[in-house]
Amino acid sequence: MNRAAVFLDRDGVIVKDADLLTRVEQIEVLPGAAAAIRKLNERGWPAVVVTNQPVVARGLVTEAEVRALQGEIERRLRSEGARLDGFYFCPHHPRATLAAYRLACLCRKPRPGMLLEAARALELDLGASVMVGDRPTDLAAGRRAGCRVTVLIGDGAPTIESPDPPSAVEATPDHRAADLAAAVSWLFA
Repeated sequence: MNRAAVFLDRDGVIVKDADLLTRVEQIEVLPGAAAAIRKLNERGWPAVVVTNQPVVARGLVTEAEVRALQGEIERRLRSEGARLDGFYFCPHHPRATLAAYRLACLCRKPRPGMLLEAARALELDLGASVMVGDRPTDLAAGRRAGCRVTVLIGDGAPTIESPDPPSAVEATPDHRAADLAAAVSWLFA
């Protein structure tokens, strides 16, 4: 049976945006993020991370190191009783330093590839799902995947270097929230 999920961007939504997270010391889980994810867990909503990781394309970390950093984030969330149900990342960038990652792929947000992959793998209903992010490209990925609702965290600073910029409609949130805790409270109000 397909179920609704909440798709979450990672940097700026779950952890402080470190402007290229490459080291464990940079990880700072945002206040209220673990409690918000725990609330999703308690309500039976899968919490799935979908994140662009250009640090790989720039040669700053490997894909394995991105997974290790994510493992530490998940360990910290678990210590507060929260669980993520999936982690999907795009290592590509159209102007990558490393040639192997230099492409305009379908997974890099604002394209919906990561959400579509997660929906297939986890049997999720995109039409009943929610995308929560801090950038217009997050919202556009959610809209392009067919999510029912998009929520913008913070001021929605534009994404730099998007090869497929979102339209004004795609980048317009259904709701704005100060942080993930406020977004989840709104969802369940």
